[in-house]
Amino acid sequence: MKLTGATNGAGAAADAKVTSIVAGMAAGADSIDDLAMLRHGAMPAVFGGIRAPSTLGTFLRAFTHGHALQLHAVHRRFLAALAARTPLLPGAGEVAFVDVDSTHRRVYGRAKQGAEYGRFKGIRTLHPLLATVCTPPVEAGDRRSADATRPSSRLPGRPEIRERGPGHRRRGRLHRAPYPAGRLAVLQRRGHRRLPPGRRPLLGHHRDEPAGHFHANAAWLTLWAMTYNLLRSAGSLASAFHAKATTATMRTHLVQVPARIARSARRVTLHLPHNWPWQHAWAHLFTTVHSPPD
Repeated sequence: MKLTGATNGAGAAADAKVTSIVAGMAAGADSIDDLAMLRHGAMPAVFGGIRAPSTLGTFLRAFTHGHALQLHAVHRRFLAALAARTPLLPGAGEVAFVDVDSTHRRVYGRAKQGAEYGRFKGIRTLHPLLATVCTPPVEAGDRRSADATRPSSRLPGRPEIRERGPGHRRRGRLHRAPYPAGRLAVLQRRGHRRLPPGRRPLLGHHRDEPAGHFHANAAWLTLWAMTYNLLRSAGSLASAFHAKATTATMRTHLVQVPARIARSARRVTLHLPHNWPWQHAWAHLFTTVHSPPD
């Protein structure tokens, strides 16, 4: 993607900045300042091209509506690639549920653009619109909505699901309303007992909107969805337990690795601890994604 028209070099090296934000989110960053964890300790010795939090904040604030749509396109292709290369959506070739619904994130003060009074009386909230595919829950798309009572003009889900492949079918698109009893009864009579999951387990890992700019928060939400799907894919490759684990568990077991770094002959070696309980899961993930080192 390209951030054309951005001043002060904010749009330069967009790929490195997007990768830095996703890596920081995978490590547990909840705000722009938390992205500094990528530069702590020996992280720069293992990873290159890490950008400073101030640089990443300037990058996000340079987003416009068109740039946010570019990022959505990247997200769609990224999710399609993950679904094609990992068991991210087991059983989706037979049936997949798509749930499109809005949620609410409470904000304090009037600084954040797009915050309005919605269904919660006297409480200002942001209203992201999310599309979730199960099984297990995967973020297929998102839109930032500026109106709590009017749905976004570009609902997510249609192009995202279309790119899953010709063999994938979708069932039960429900959005911006409680699930109708008639619709649920029809799904149950057809034998599809696995109804779309709620928003609570997903949004538990999306705690904050870090910027006051509307489009910066929209970009942050899309990058969060990409990170969530990346962690779910990693868990599905690691073990059966991690395929159903929460992102907090996968972050503790697979991302925050307590390794000791050693250098020899211009090579960096990571020494994992002995009797590490998640050694086999991490090693299986590593050997699946990368070829073993020589």
